[in-house]
Amino acid sequence: MTTFSRRTFLQFSGAATAASLLPLRVQAADSKVVRIGYQKSSTLIALLKADGTLEKKLKPLGFEVSWNEFTSGLPLLEALNIGSIDFSADVADTVPVFALAAGAKLVYVAQEAPSPKAQAILVPTDSPIRTVADLKGKKIAVTKAAGSHYLLISALNKAGLSFKDITPAYLTPADGRAAFERGAVDAWVTWDPFVAAAQRQTQVRVIADGSNGVADYQRYYLASSAFADAQPKLVNLIYAELQHTGKWVKDNPEKAAAILAPIWGLDTATVTAANARRSYEVRPVVPTALREQQKIADTFYEAGLLPKPVSVFDAVVWKPQA
Repeated sequence: MTTFSRRTFLQFSGAATAASLLPLRVQAADSKVVRIGYQKSSTLIALLKADGTLEKKLKPLGFEVSWNEFTSGLPLLEALNIGSIDFSADVADTVPVFALAAGAKLVYVAQEAPSPKAQAILVPTDSPIRTVADLKGKKIAVTKAAGSHYLLISALNKAGLSFKDITPAYLTPADGRAAFERGAVDAWVTWDPFVAAAQRQTQVRVIADGSNGVADYQRYYLASSAFADAQPKLVNLIYAELQHTGKWVKDNPEKAAAILAPIWGLDTATVTAANARRSYEVRPVVPTALREQQKIADTFYEAGLLPKPVSVFDAVVWKPQA
């Protein structure tokens, strides 16, 4: 098994290089710019960016916003750790675990309530695979270190199998779907909106998701330690806007889908289906809510994917100000 180390932090997802972060480091000298890192699928941040809400809120305080897009969560948190950005949009619950294992100095700002159905194990409609137990000996596309990676391991364990009982094909969601559609893999494990897109555009069947305690899928927002210490009021402002936007998405699914569809390159019906499975309930991180984070850390360590045990409860947790 490949283990995770500081050296492989950026290379792990194959999505970023240290060179690509150099322009961001130059920006760090301007303390009046809040540098936010996000992925295209970062729903709430994408909506705030599209509306210009944060710019409007921060301008009276003398701050501007710099938007920095990443293609996956690991390089996003690496940029946060080295000081290239100040605040990270939501990442899967597995990503902070790998960051902590690499010694990253991060602050947990908020989490989204569980969305266990927003990840799934997919097989072709005509596949003989009916249950997770049927995956034994099969080749499965999965994105390494993503929440879907944990879903796969946890589902296998619940079915009496181990990760060694399958052959993983570590692929990005786009490459995973391509391999799945041409029959190069037997199953594909991914998350929304990729699950919704596959369900609407291809012939697929869900054999398992994160329900029934398999994988809660709680996404996390984080800040650099320096930013959280120096600008607690700004962190509080961003947190409040995320919380408000999360409620707005659930109350206005069609309006949210209309904004997100062109950003994601999907039709509004697919976006609506994907968003229906996400809670978008932004809430404070409390120690008891980190229990699954610890379970994830222990699971990946036992699978040989972390170089050492990780104590998630040692991480710094930010608390909202009244």
